Amino acid sequence: MPSLRHQTLARVVPRLRGVAPLESARAERAKVLEMQAAADPALPTGAVRQFERDYAVTTTAAPFPIHVIRPRGRRPKTTVYYLHGGAYVAPADPLHVRYAVRLATELDAEVVLPDYPLAPRHDWRASHHLMLHDLAERCATQDRVVIVGDSAGGGLALALAQSLRDQGGATAGTVSHLLLLSPWVDLTTSTPATYDLDDRDPWLSIDKLELYAEWWAGTPSDLGRPEVSPALGDLAGLPPTLMLCGTRDLLVPGCRLLADRAAALPQSPDDPADGWELTYLEAPDLIHVFALMPIPEAQTAWRHTTEFLR
Repeated sequence: MPSLRHQTLARVVPRLRGVAPLESARAERAKVLEMQAAADPALPTGAVRQFERDYAVTTTAAPFPIHVIRPRGRRPKTTVYYLHGGAYVAPADPLHVRYAVRLATELDAEVVLPDYPLAPRHDWRASHHLMLHDLAERCATQDRVVIVGDSAGGGLALALAQSLRDQGGATAGTVSHLLLLSPWVDLTTSTPATYDLDDRDPWLSIDKLELYAEWWAGTPSDLGRPEVSPALGDLAGLPPTLMLCGTRDLLVPGCRLLADRAAALPQSPDDPADGWELTYLEAPDLIHVFALMPIPEAQTAWRHTTEFLR
């Protein structure tokens, strides 16, 4: 049974996040653009106590901001490439920064946070190949790279891992692990069970997800592309992966689809590239991105995560 803190959070999430029914596509576009215009382009590092003392953040400006968080006085040999969530319409928020700092500390790593261009002004084509190039360059200079993503960022993380594998070369082998937290991996909503969860998820709504998916894809024909819906792409030969999702999450049917497709791959000890080592942990009655929340269940998720990443 979920903790009391989780139950309370599930009730207040709609108010904290300003969740409201979809009025119309036009009204939602105006609302999202207004939110983006008002957002501070800097990382919300104030959410982390004594950040300035313990960590440094550097930012490159072109072609879009890419933030790097590094523990002060350290030169890490591990890079965590972290793709933040936000349904492809919202920038990184304090939850993402807090989680990034935990990863930096736990893994003695620098954390790279791309501030990728958002929908509806931009679609996946505006950033995918640029992030792939940046990721490949970091793979070429670091001993170890871990790709992490939550929600929409989880879909991005999986899509980039697929593209890096397809690109080939030594850089693809530098990625040691992939971590997906409540990832949005199927923007086609091909799993009918998604609609059955619409009344149970206190955070996400199917009408907005479909609209945001349309914006991110750019055209209906791109919705099923692996860069947009990586759960439908080629899964063989990807790095060892841990995926977590709760069952009060509209994205859980997509996670189950991904897990089922991974399990159906041939598992050959002679050729690991034929299969994919995916560990999927599903948490009963927990909400979207519970692993990032200040709740007891997140601590359990963190233990699984650190054991996996070590």
